[in-house]
Amino acid sequence: MKTLVFSFFLTFSMLIGFGQEKTKQQIKEEKKLVKQKEVEALVNSKEFEFVGDKAYPQGGRSIDLTTNANFLRFKKDSIDSEMPFFGRAYAGVGYGSGGGLDFKGLIKDYSIEKGKKKYIIRAEVSGKSDYYTIFLTVFFEGGASLTINSNNRASINYSGNIDKLKVK
Repeated sequence: MKTLVFSFFLTFSMLIGFGQEKTKQQIKEEKKLVKQKEVEALVNSKEFEFVGDKAYPQGGRSIDLTTNANFLRFKKDSIDSEMPFFGRAYAGVGYGSGGGLDFKGLIKDYSIEKGKKKYIIRAEVSGKSDYYTIFLTVFFEGGASLTINSNNRASINYSGNIDKLKVK
């Protein structure tokens, strides 16, 4: 009888010890929630940076951007962009004049819409010689998709990630 009670006590105490450890799934879910909170804080702060890893021009193949420095920075009331452009230019773009989507400007219209698994950010900016409409879809895990529409160029899409602004 003593042996039976002792073995029952030993088994029960082991089950309690194992029950307190977190499973891999629970740890993964906690990390996911932490990342969602970070992304939410970035989007709400209106101060973050998109860095592209691929460009998708209209009617063309995807282009790897990992070796090209590029960014689109949101700073409260302005946007600073140095994104490469691959596609058709219609007017106002001189041959050999850089060719990228390089502009700085004040945000004219800004909106954030929260969906089930993403934020959709819409902004409009005037550059020196063009007007840009920016659609940034930010997924809860930090990945993002950027579309830039311009008056003088074909629209272009990028995929990448958002992150905090780098302090200079």
